[in-house]
Amino acid sequence: MVGVVLAALNLRPAIAGLSPLLDEIMRDVGLSPAGGGAITTVMVVCLGIFGPLTPLLARRLGLDRTLLAGLLVIAAGVVLRGLDGVPMLYLGSALAATAIAVMNVSMPGIVKQHFPTRVNVLTGVYVAAVVGGAAISSALVVPIEHGTGFGWRGVSALLALPALLAALIWLPQALRKQQEVQNGPRPFGQVLRSRVTWYVTALMGLQSLTFYVMLAWLPTIFIEAGLPADQAGYLLSLTNLVQVGTSLAVPVLAGRRASQVPYVVGAGVLTVFGYLGMLLAPTAVPWLWMIVLGIGQGASFALALLIIALRPADPTAVTALSAVAQSVGYAVAALGPLAFGFLRQVSGGWSVPLVAGLAVLAVQLMAGWLAGRPATLGKANL
Repeated sequence: MVGVVLAALNLRPAIAGLSPLLDEIMRDVGLSPAGGGAITTVMVVCLGIFGPLTPLLARRLGLDRTLLAGLLVIAAGVVLRGLDGVPMLYLGSALAATAIAVMNVSMPGIVKQHFPTRVNVLTGVYVAAVVGGAAISSALVVPIEHGTGFGWRGVSALLALPALLAALIWLPQALRKQQEVQNGPRPFGQVLRSRVTWYVTALMGLQSLTFYVMLAWLPTIFIEAGLPADQAGYLLSLTNLVQVGTSLAVPVLAGRRASQVPYVVGAGVLTVFGYLGMLLAPTAVPWLWMIVLGIGQGASFALALLIIALRPADPTAVTALSAVAQSVGYAVAALGPLAFGFLRQVSGGWSVPLVAGLAVLAVQLMAGWLAGRPATLGKANL
């Protein structure tokens, strides 16, 4: 369980830790707003493209060794992107995101494999660790930069340390004999023919899109509204911190019921209120908008992963569904940060992008209602 938590803590800092520094990065390397948003877009694209590698790696290496390899590659990626030059920035970001993609897909299967009777509790634990890692990194990168004087490149490279620590703790688990047959991939054709798969994929993709838009641009939105950079970073940290408690509690409650519809719809509505607050009065009570947004987005993310873990009958099927839902979902989500940056660039403000985000949330609510209904992806009905 400790290994799962430490691994999960590394699934967001490589992305979230860049957001409070985005203005500085764009000035340093000469990127436009669209180019700045493209950093996150490149990473989310990699989350979508490379997720399908996970079942193949799990078949050959086992899920535990696959997770260990992911931690080591994250460390290499964040060090590489701190080197000089725009190509290194994008290449290192892509490498770290590729590792995160593999680990994202692995985690539901690892939970199903090691904790088959406590999927809802352990899903809450590891999702809370995921969003906790985002909260910690987004809160500390600016103070660490100011305290050490390393600049954004040095601070980015420091993110390799927690990944290496998690790899060290996970090493004994990875050295054990792996259950290769159990971890083998299910035929993707069977998964793709299931309507439930596409409902879950839509939920995963749309909630990821609205999340990564905020992860990439939330500090910039507040900075352009008149707040200082450090306060903008703290607000991002606040919304991620709220997600920790929400992610821990909601799967435990929702996992006890056959239908997760009330929870998924409620989470979507709260996310809508968070977006509306930023659209209509971003500096009035920003902490309130961040709390509401955090509850909604944290619950949406946790519920998407819980549904992925609950619907299939075994860890192998979970890995297959996870690969499809997360890969296609993140490919959809990759459009968000880039599109928001483009809309900001052509409209000259954040009203148009935020209205577009509200339209996406309306579709997310529909997808959540369909995905949250009781269903089982077993061997006979995949």
